[in-house]
Amino acid sequence: MVNDSKSYWSSKLLALREQNSVNNRAYEEWKKKTLEPWNGGNSSGGREFVNSSGISLKEVYTPDDIPKDTDRRLLGMPGEYPFTRGVYPNMYRGRRWTMRMFSGFGTPEDTNRRLKYLIKHGESGLSIAFDMPTLYGFDCDNTRADGEIGKCGVNVSSLRDMEVIFKGIDLSQVSTSMTINAPAAILTAMYIAVGKKKNIPVADLAGTVQADILKEYIAQKEWIYPPEAHLRLIRDMMVYCTENMPKWNYISISGYHIREAGSSAVQELAFTLADGFHYVEMGQAAGLDVDDFAPRLSFFFNSSINFFEEIAKMRAARRIWATVLREKYGVKKTRSLLLRFHTQTSGYTLTWQQPLNNIVRTTIEGMAAVLGGTQSLHTNSYDEAWALPSEDAVKIALRTQQIISEETGIPDVIDPLGGSYYVEWLTNKLEEEAYRYFEEIERMGGILEAVKAGYLQKEIAATSYRRQIRLEEGKEVMVGVNKNVEEGEQPISILRISKKAQKQQLDRLKEVKSDRNEKKVIEALDDLEKAMRKENENTMPYILKAVEAYATLEEISNVGRKVFGSWKEPVIV
Repeated sequence: MVNDSKSYWSSKLLALREQNSVNNRAYEEWKKKTLEPWNGGNSSGGREFVNSSGISLKEVYTPDDIPKDTDRRLLGMPGEYPFTRGVYPNMYRGRRWTMRMFSGFGTPEDTNRRLKYLIKHGESGLSIAFDMPTLYGFDCDNTRADGEIGKCGVNVSSLRDMEVIFKGIDLSQVSTSMTINAPAAILTAMYIAVGKKKNIPVADLAGTVQADILKEYIAQKEWIYPPEAHLRLIRDMMVYCTENMPKWNYISISGYHIREAGSSAVQELAFTLADGFHYVEMGQAAGLDVDDFAPRLSFFFNSSINFFEEIAKMRAARRIWATVLREKYGVKKTRSLLLRFHTQTSGYTLTWQQPLNNIVRTTIEGMAAVLGGTQSLHTNSYDEAWALPSEDAVKIALRTQQIISEETGIPDVIDPLGGSYYVEWLTNKLEEEAYRYFEEIERMGGILEAVKAGYLQKEIAATSYRRQIRLEEGKEVMVGVNKNVEEGEQPISILRISKKAQKQQLDRLKEVKSDRNEKKVIEALDDLEKAMRKENENTMPYILKAVEAYATLEEISNVGRKVFGSWKEPVIV
């Protein structure tokens, strides 16, 4: 039974504020006795120190900055509630994180070759990005797709394309992550169909589909239908996968794109978890037992350049998720409380100026993700501020993870920064600030109403603007951009998508349409429309039937456009 939301968030926030209030006499004495004389009477030394969330940072942290019972109540041990120190008892001693490099570009043939290249060089999980036409549910022959085929990911217009992407790859031996949201149910159905053609039972297919449509409205802006329609389709996928695909994570709740849109670490933490709580409530409303589906919800976080803030964010995320699911949503099974997440190093910290500097940035961000306890990691390539990664660049990015894993000793000890006065204080502070946002979102009527009102979008825009001003004023430094600048930099060699990719996709789609049984396509699409018009009918079996008949991505998406219509977000002022 869900507790009264308003009283829950308010009481939690009050408790956290009381917990985190300190009377640090030792610090004040040191500052007056030692620091101020050293700085000529100015305790700050004349410079402002804040992190991405605008949190002011002291010079040093002491035992007085953290609650006296931190070890027992707020930390626990790895694999034990509240999981601040990690979701598994042995963490990386038992199993290294999955090295899942982002792939997907050009044609399905191009992507198939890249996947096999990464597997050959030690990748342990597949990750596929799709191009803009695919993300918006358009086929490659739509006029809106002209010039965009394969440019920011692989193009998929029908099941035939998915068959080519996974040609020669044993889906029973790998897990696959697909970064797709608005048409997530369609791409999931295509993956199921490919598995069936390879005689792999649907219950044995392992992987993740992003499907987090709320973050699309908040940050990435790639949707097809109104929010309520997309959430209904996600509900159908949740129910279908809970019943049929025990190894499939049907929502990867994504803070990554929220951060890339310009949010702070606190906003990424709060808005992502708020989305997650909404999906929990949605599953419960669909009649699912929370202990049956909660373990299938995974997360996707950004690891940015502010090293300790990122580590603290990930530790706070685990504690918040476990606490709220147990106290507010009545979760009982330990496995259901585990916040498991994939991490990708930051894209917005990459610079086109002096691009080799990006290797250093990515290394630091990758280390933060591992110290934060990630289950899966993608490290960006140094050339991604210019284009999709080249083979050489993506290999260096993969080697970066392998060096962290094999040479640094970081994975040898679980949560090695646990107990640090600064890290524990910062973890507590980020947790408190997240609850402040939860309370405000609930005051607005919940996450859906907050999104439709543009509240979260405004918060992110304001944070992004403040950061840009700090960069322009030199209060924040990006090496090679506003400091240590080099004149006359030469362009680097980058991956270029051939114009032949578009023609190849158009030819394949034309062939698919000429070979398929048109009567089966029409019947499947008609049945899907009827199912979409019935609120309590699960649409997933009908989408799968349409996919297997080789109805195209756009034809299936257009059924929803006909039934649900479209949506425009509020103007942000």
